[in-house]
Amino acid sequence: MNATPTKSRGHAATLAAIRGILLAIFLLGALGTGAELLLLGHTEDRWQWVPLLLLSLSLVALVVHAALRRAATVRVFQVTMILFVISGFVGVWLHYQGKVEFKLEANPALAGLELFWEAIKGAAVPPVLAPGMMIQMGLLGLAYTYRHPALAAATEKTEFTNTGE
Repeated sequence: MNATPTKSRGHAATLAAIRGILLAIFLLGALGTGAELLLLGHTEDRWQWVPLLLLSLSLVALVVHAALRRAATVRVFQVTMILFVISGFVGVWLHYQGKVEFKLEANPALAGLELFWEAIKGAAVPPVLAPGMMIQMGLLGLAYTYRHPALAAATEKTEFTNTGE
């Protein structure tokens, strides 16, 4: 089944629209998360600055990409999104450790599964699963870059150059 030029344009338009929606959701999430972290004073130590720096880096990468539209700018954004995912997992671990310490101060007798459940539930600070937002945003950013036209154009140029055509 061959795709007609009209179908190809329709698919390209659909993908562009989906990519635009993913980008808009990412930008809303990045701005909202950054504002929330700043309002919460998530700046006490170097680890707390990591999500703020990554959020800033992602916005800079997107601005540069909007200006240049190159495969390299997409790759920089992809690397940043991978760092988002990693930072999310590290953040969950750090929040969990902080919550365990807090719970043990309140009740030194806690241990094992009981300590685990006490640490992950409840509204006490730090919220253990909150850094999962970074994982979610990283995956959203990677979805935005999936089969990005700038990457396809770079691949076509490379193939064209390598075949000598």
